[in-house]
Amino acid sequence: MSSWLGDGQTGGMVQGGGVELDRVRELRQRGLTPKEIARAVGLPPARVTQLIKAMAAAEAVDPTRSPVVECWVSSGWSAGLTVTGHHPEWLDEPGDDNASSGLVGVLLAREAGRSRVSVCAWLVDVYCLGVKNDLGPTRTYRADLPMTVRNFFAVFGTRPLAAPLELAQHLVLGAVDYARSLGFEPAAEADFADTRGHLGPWEGPSAIRFGRDGQPFFISGPNDNPSRILQQLERAAGPGNFHYMIGVPE
Repeated sequence: MSSWLGDGQTGGMVQGGGVELDRVRELRQRGLTPKEIARAVGLPPARVTQLIKAMAAAEAVDPTRSPVVECWVSSGWSAGLTVTGHHPEWLDEPGDDNASSGLVGVLLAREAGRSRVSVCAWLVDVYCLGVKNDLGPTRTYRADLPMTVRNFFAVFGTRPLAAPLELAQHLVLGAVDYARSLGFEPAAEADFADTRGHLGPWEGPSAIRFGRDGQPFFISGPNDNPSRILQQLERAAGPGNFHYMIGVPE
């Protein structure tokens, strides 16, 4: 009996005996180097290296196409926003709207194979600037996911809410579209290109009306340039058509 594995380097196929492959896989999972595996199984080192590369290619999982394991948003995400349509699964635990900073956390984990998950997270300014920061993709063991969720949302001071992928898409990608309409790109655009795929295909428009009560509301943070942002808001929205707050303690 033979096992066939795709060769990630050449695009061809690699053939090896099932017992041979199983033994190489077992030793590799134990942390042995290709040379050590070659000595243990009596194969040339080049052959062992070829098998290891082929196994890695065959076992690789594209997390952007994998099932969603968990999706979370920070509670109070809807403060100051309007949602059109009927979305009973878009749950929230709103607090004081007047105390809202407009910052929403979103975390998404997808299957990544072999008891691992691939995690991306976003800090979203839903009132004005869109994505202010994003993290990932990061691969971690599924058993460690609760700690990852807890650490990311700790800054919000409230427990996160389980959410459907659809809400994550409308929050993150909708906020990006809204910010772009005002002339603002994601703060770390290169990084956002890496995390965007985790959200999957989405055409929009968002069912969420962004801005606080429908108008841009800029709340300055420690890394913002208030004068530049206010000048852009005057160009995009017009004087008197936006609000702002500067010098808010961190």
